[in-house]
Amino acid sequence: MVDMGSNAEFAATLLGWRLGNKQRLVPNTADTSNPASIAIAGTLLDKLGIPRGIQTGTADPRSGRPLEKAVAESLRQDLPLHDSGRAWHVHEAPISISEFVQYRHLKELDKLVRNNKDLRVTLGRDYLIKPDVIVALPGRSRLEPEFLHAAVSCKWTIRSDRVQNIRHENNQMIRHRRERLPHLVTVTAEPLPTRLSAIARGTGELDAVYHIAYAALDAAVHDLASRGRIEPNQFEAWLECKDLGRVRPFTDLAKTIALW
Repeated sequence: MVDMGSNAEFAATLLGWRLGNKQRLVPNTADTSNPASIAIAGTLLDKLGIPRGIQTGTADPRSGRPLEKAVAESLRQDLPLHDSGRAWHVHEAPISISEFVQYRHLKELDKLVRNNKDLRVTLGRDYLIKPDVIVALPGRSRLEPEFLHAAVSCKWTIRSDRVQNIRHENNQMIRHRRERLPHLVTVTAEPLPTRLSAIARGTGELDAVYHIAYAALDAAVHDLASRGRIEPNQFEAWLECKDLGRVRPFTDLAKTIALW
């Protein structure tokens, strides 16, 4: 095992081995129908020093809640360390963006839409987004709602439908905001570079993707590519995400939010 960076301990509390088909242990982030996903996820666990042959990891691949809770708790601890002068408020329970100053007008809009079937058909109601984790700051007065400072989408893994959901929700927040835009980011444990690139590429719906085991993933991809164990497109996708800064270490998230 080599040094995997300051978030290795955070990642190791979530990542591990689970029982898959035929009672075989597989990485709890891997797509078991994809050999590259299994190889990269398994090597990533090796880099973190998580032993094979033992069922480990706290996260259930069928649920994103452990990741949401861990991200929220990490931000609660780390944001004051980077800026103790602001009153950070981290929400992890589902809360609508209409509760915050940039989107409070959506409450009135929703009243009109609910009472008018033509508006419901035309506008829908998918503008009432409930991000997985919200970082808020106090309003300008005691009577004003909080500012939505950052909206964090937590995706344990990345699939095509999840990519589209992230883009759609962020586009709604961009389109409907009044005043400044929140920081719009995704946190993930997805091991496959081509799937990471599918969400990291874009034209402004997402500021960045933060990976909870960035250093271990980097080491795993380089290791497997050097031995010809994964296809070149996986290595190329990882270099693209890394070199363009579209995928970043999770440890950068609190610092970025605090400095922005």
